[in-house]
Amino acid sequence: MGFPPAAYQPRPGSVLDVDRAFYGRLAGGGRDLVEEFVVPIRSGRAWPVPAGHLCRLVITPAGPQVGDLNIWNRHNPRERLWAARTRQLQSAHVSTYDRLWSNLPYLRPLVTITNDTLASYGVDADGGRVHDLLGSRCDPYVNRMLSDEDFDFHCHSNLVRAVLPFGLTEFDVHDVLNVFQCTGLNEEDKYFMKPSPARPGDFFEFFAELDLLCALSTCPGGDLSIPLWGPDARDPLEVCRPIAVEVYRPDEELLSGWQPPKSPRYQGMHGLRSES
Repeated sequence: MGFPPAAYQPRPGSVLDVDRAFYGRLAGGGRDLVEEFVVPIRSGRAWPVPAGHLCRLVITPAGPQVGDLNIWNRHNPRERLWAARTRQLQSAHVSTYDRLWSNLPYLRPLVTITNDTLASYGVDADGGRVHDLLGSRCDPYVNRMLSDEDFDFHCHSNLVRAVLPFGLTEFDVHDVLNVFQCTGLNEEDKYFMKPSPARPGDFFEFFAELDLLCALSTCPGGDLSIPLWGPDARDPLEVCRPIAVEVYRPDEELLSGWQPPKSPRYQGMHGLRSES
């Protein structure tokens, strides 16, 4: 049985038509490493990524680990990743050549994914896929509700601590991209999570379309092979591992013709009219 077509259908030549040749050259072209660090287990870190640079999240030799990624416009944190609209414009699980979009009234690509070593994972027998926008970050509030216990190192809290040095607060932390995470919807249309299929050396790379502030939490669930909640839940500390981050400056000639994206030129006033 066939499926209905996607609801959001772009016109030819829109910003949704990604120049694959350009991003393919970026993915395989020359570059210089300008920053690298490792995010330890059950922690978070925020870092700037200048426009026109590449950022790579890497599974370390320690093994698979899920990461929760937040993104903001570096100069205007009101503009940030909009997971819901990205699901509609791209898909619920993203990979190479997909874009991560910002919220209204900005609505433009923050990043374009240039490389994903898990792209071939596809859809598994349970309907699971990787790099999801279906779920959000784990947080201490829902943990208290489900377990009647306090825990300070959920992804929401890790991200809160990470962004404080940049003048942001808990109110700026938003829905995430779950990198290296395998998820789907079960027969009850409920969200499920599976163990991460990532292996040492796997990476997820994106190109910064604007000056960005990124923040990553290494999930306290580790590779998600041990349930966080439910009758089989226990502390998954043994499957928690770090994630490495690398920032690259592409060779200048690879950026020829590229410009940061602009917001849609909506000219209206949302139906409001001023009284003269």
